[in-house]
Amino acid sequence: MKSILLAAAALFLAAPALAAEPPKKEEAAKSDLDLPPMAPDKTIKQTARIGGATVGYEATVGHIDVRDEKGKVIGQVVYTAYTIPGRANRPVTFAFNGGPGAASVYLNLGALGPKRVQFGGQGDAPSDSAVAVDNPYSWLDFTDLVFIDPIGTGFSRSLVDMDATKKAFWGPEQDIKYLSRVVYDWLQKEGRMTAKKYVVGESYGGYRAPRLAFALQHDIGVGVNGVVMVSPYLDPAATGDSTAMSPMPWVITLPSMAAAYLERQGKLSAEAMRPVEQYARTEYATDILAGRSDPQATARMVQKVTAFTGLDPALVQRMEGKVDSWTFTREVHRREGKIGSWYDTNVTGYDPFPAAAQRNSDDPILEALKATTTSAMVDFVTRQVGWKTVDHYEPLSETVNRNWDRDGMDDKPVTDLRKAIANDPKMGVLIVHGWDDLSCPYFASKLIADQMPSFGKAEPVALRVYPGGHMFYSRAESADAFKRDARAMYGL
Repeated sequence: MKSILLAAAALFLAAPALAAEPPKKEEAAKSDLDLPPMAPDKTIKQTARIGGATVGYEATVGHIDVRDEKGKVIGQVVYTAYTIPGRANRPVTFAFNGGPGAASVYLNLGALGPKRVQFGGQGDAPSDSAVAVDNPYSWLDFTDLVFIDPIGTGFSRSLVDMDATKKAFWGPEQDIKYLSRVVYDWLQKEGRMTAKKYVVGESYGGYRAPRLAFALQHDIGVGVNGVVMVSPYLDPAATGDSTAMSPMPWVITLPSMAAAYLERQGKLSAEAMRPVEQYARTEYATDILAGRSDPQATARMVQKVTAFTGLDPALVQRMEGKVDSWTFTREVHRREGKIGSWYDTNVTGYDPFPAAAQRNSDDPILEALKATTTSAMVDFVTRQVGWKTVDHYEPLSETVNRNWDRDGMDDKPVTDLRKAIANDPKMGVLIVHGWDDLSCPYFASKLIADQMPSFGKAEPVALRVYPGGHMFYSRAESADAFKRDARAMYGL
């Protein structure tokens, strides 16, 4: 389960080995597998009330073929685009979720798209209404939107066997190679090469986004005007094995635990978090590294961590002042017979095994959102738009996640981001997080941003943190603030 929760890599070839190109109209992709043909693109007209005004737009469900080096179609990437017709020079934003193995439905129906369903909050349940309503916080009033589902997610599919699929699509390098070409091909197909272009990625999509920006500008020949990383998984090594020697897993999660505790007391603010952050990056890191060389180090950590998190002092003592996120989500609500979400520990669900020594349950947020988002997206695609398919919609594919090649997943997003900004200092960069997220803690991005060169700017990487967790945009005030900050980065 932990692997599927992980939401959270530079290409140097003149042209990518994988090419994603739309087939000729008279040609249909031939699959090595026994699959029916994919439906042609379909467009409908809709309206939504966004930012106090009614916006008319076209909603398109379509696909782009992915070809190998011999020109054979080996995959088909399905996208959902919302565009305002007759305005070819509008900015266009490409959005990706993460996983690996997540479709783009969460950014689409939760944050950026013109319609939304509620998920990610306290009390949400699988049986909640799947009827999408107008999204007042949609970005469609200032940018066209293209939501892309990588191969194996949504309705996107591979046309080759499992071994060939893994080799072609399911790893950090091949992921960037074919998806950067998909972006290029959409722009070419729609005649949008001269429009301003932006990339948004959430979670592992935040791992993708800076790498895509660099690949597009360096390998594909497409400049990117801005990159937005939503709750990004930027440095897997820093959030890795909590039994390793590095203090970083503890350092970057403690502030989010403290934020959740402050929020429960009604005291959460950037000012209230400053002493926690200062402690985490100084005394806490030093005491962890001191280990047995300083007999008082553990006592100091226990005292501070207990005060910052509100946990039982006996528990913190047993864990020597180093509480992992899984223990925190179980213990912080144990007296209530509930568990906290890894994505927002203040969103809880009932523990099905409250007397068990260890947590043995699924995540409250993940389990609540799957049914609602899947039903809403399938209804939109197949009934409203009328794009017909017999395939099953995959919002979170365990097959993709389980088969993902994780070798070499390190800090390449940060490396590529540095290169991309150095190549184009005009490119805007915005990183956004929720305070309470333990899956991709905000403090990791803060430490990374603090280490970035200035590139001649006062703020080369803008970092904003909002109330909430991984999907902070489920809260109205955070969604509103996020949209304002995004508009500012877009120069609007």
